[in-house]
Amino acid sequence: MSRFSLPGLFGAGQKVMPGVMICVTIALATTFIADHYGGPTLLYALLFGMTLHFLTEEGHCLAGVEFSSRTILRLGVALLGVRITLEQVAELGIGPVLTVILGVTLTITVGALLARVLGLSREMGLLTGGSVAICGASAALALSAVMPRNEIQERNTILTVVAVTTLSTLAMITYPLIVTALGLSDTDAGILLGGTIHDVAQVVGAGYMMSEGTGDVSTFVKLLRVAMLVPAVMVFIFLFRRSRQESDSGKVPALPSFLVAFVVLVLINSLGWIPPAVTDVFTDMSRWCLVTAIAALGIKTSFQKLAVVGWKPVILMVAETVFLLLLVMACIHFGLAGL
Repeated sequence: MSRFSLPGLFGAGQKVMPGVMICVTIALATTFIADHYGGPTLLYALLFGMTLHFLTEEGHCLAGVEFSSRTILRLGVALLGVRITLEQVAELGIGPVLTVILGVTLTITVGALLARVLGLSREMGLLTGGSVAICGASAALALSAVMPRNEIQERNTILTVVAVTTLSTLAMITYPLIVTALGLSDTDAGILLGGTIHDVAQVVGAGYMMSEGTGDVSTFVKLLRVAMLVPAVMVFIFLFRRSRQESDSGKVPALPSFLVAFVVLVLINSLGWIPPAVTDVFTDMSRWCLVTAIAALGIKTSFQKLAVVGWKPVILMVAETVFLLLLVMACIHFGLAGL
């Protein structure tokens, strides 16, 4: 039976429904709390979700949590395109693009060098550097797909996903405090958050915790980093071409569909083809999708698992994270990000 047939779609819906309903319930509860008592909805959803981490060990809810943290997240990010126009992008200038390219390139290079200093493999350094520099767990999975496949590499991928997800969660909470302490403008704050936090969801969460302007800029800068995934994967294919079997070496992941949808909506919105009423509807849909996705990411986050990954990979990823943060801060301070 095809999964695209009506019975197939119904069966898939039944499978993900329990987990999705848990995430939606968290979204409703945290939105109610934020609306009536104040505070950031996304942060409430994240923390509330983390208290229900045990649900990831419950097979009945796992599929829905995964669906919420991936598909619903991508839908929410794609719909953010109705908030942004090419005019706003042009106002940012070439600086954010240069900052992103510099950050991705140098962070991956530093990761490979630090791995050697710590006695870890080059593969570990490149994998962790790529995940920190580009888009967190998604980048780790995409990059590992074109690296040599063996038991050690699979373990490295799992360690990277766990560590980068935890660090991204911490960054979502702490980086807005750094932005506030530095007194950055909405644009500079968006460049800092979008250029440093690992995962898309946490960037969106941190950005819109600050302000709508910061959220818009951080989302755009983050999606620039996501777009770097394809050239990064192609470089990794070249680096590991001798270690891969011929049947696997030619596969290159497609451009993320939510990035394409985001760009298309930005273009359509720039042409003035989206009525204000539709923009409001899409904006509300995006907000609900993102709160639901943040709740799912909170459910998936476990600080206990970080204790079993060993201290060297953790030090490596923390060092890469700090390096990227300092690099982007330097770009902002010396005016490169503002070009």
